[in-house]
Amino acid sequence: MARTHKLEDVRNIGIAAHIDAGKTTTTERILFYTGVEHKIGEVHDGAATMDWMEQEQERGITITSAATTCEWSGKQINIIDTPGHVDFTIEVERSMRVLDGAVSVFCAVGGVQPQSETVWRQRNRYGVPSIVFVNKYDRTGADFYEVERQIKDRLKGNPVPIQLPIGAEENFQGVVDLVKMKAIVWDQDAAMGSNYHVEDIPADMEDIVEEYREKLIEEISSADCNEELMEKYMEGEELTEEEIVKGIKDATIGMHIVPMTVGTAFKNKGVQTLLDAVVAYLPSPIESPAIKGSMMDDEDVEIEVPSTDDGAFAALAFKIMTDPFVGQLTFIRVYRGVLESGSYIHNSTKDKKERIGRIMKMHAIKREEVKEIYAGEIGAVVG
Repeated sequence: MARTHKLEDVRNIGIAAHIDAGKTTTTERILFYTGVEHKIGEVHDGAATMDWMEQEQERGITITSAATTCEWSGKQINIIDTPGHVDFTIEVERSMRVLDGAVSVFCAVGGVQPQSETVWRQRNRYGVPSIVFVNKYDRTGADFYEVERQIKDRLKGNPVPIQLPIGAEENFQGVVDLVKMKAIVWDQDAAMGSNYHVEDIPADMEDIVEEYREKLIEEISSADCNEELMEKYMEGEELTEEEIVKGIKDATIGMHIVPMTVGTAFKNKGVQTLLDAVVAYLPSPIESPAIKGSMMDDEDVEIEVPSTDDGAFAALAFKIMTDPFVGQLTFIRVYRGVLESGSYIHNSTKDKKERIGRIMKMHAIKREEVKEIYAGEIGAVVG
């Protein structure tokens, strides 16, 4: 089977959050809108696809990092679902190592929680560019600007809104897109929230929109990676939409900013705009720094492994699970080369050769058997 997506069209993302921020619901909605999940699974009825171990379905919390592949706007998105519960922090850390980008979900009411701080530190440690999704904006007490302040004060992050909410709590109607300078308003009775229309920015929001648009342009222009934008900005020239999008992406990948989006996954609002932000602003494997490894015959010699289909196969195993039908599954992220089923690899941990019997692309509890897996992809192998 030939490669389905070019390397630059792949996004390996994690969805990380404090427990009860709505992370699993957000993931479920993503799977629904990308056409993978036909019936939306609600966490409170134990049906959520990503929560696939029995203990998870009973307790309604995500314990293990299930990996799922889906597609949006012609891009392949591989999602690692990371546990939000403090007892499973080691799982999150393992997952962070194989990500190119992350979506940090915050509750619009609870804001920054203790586990948010732990996950944020891990994100900084592994240099994982992120987007913030302020979720549950239909709840009483929801405050986008308070979450922005908490991320600055408590996490020492640099959140930069690329959307502003229109209304709040039960009056949450849509968002203002600060890049396109248009309002996106959802139909209140929309089936699965997929119906929305674009209109002019509400008159009573013009001042705050102008203020935050100016902040956005100032932040992306002052990033080290955007000298051309800085020159245009200093000379008072208008930036084009393409320049702003590229500026946000460069500043995000450079860990200079964290773009902020808002919505309510449970009510199906804001998930499509979040997906648009994932493909527009988070890096592909070739835009991420090359991973470091060591030579097989001399572990003291450190080498860089760039993401490419050419060259000797190199991958990192980040999770081992037992599947009742298949046996032991090892989840891997491929960095270089192509792995074919039936071929042999060198297991550096055990220092021995092993045969790969089967390769699978996982969709939580469903699996698709494939003949090979390419650089930048995530899959599960059976020995």
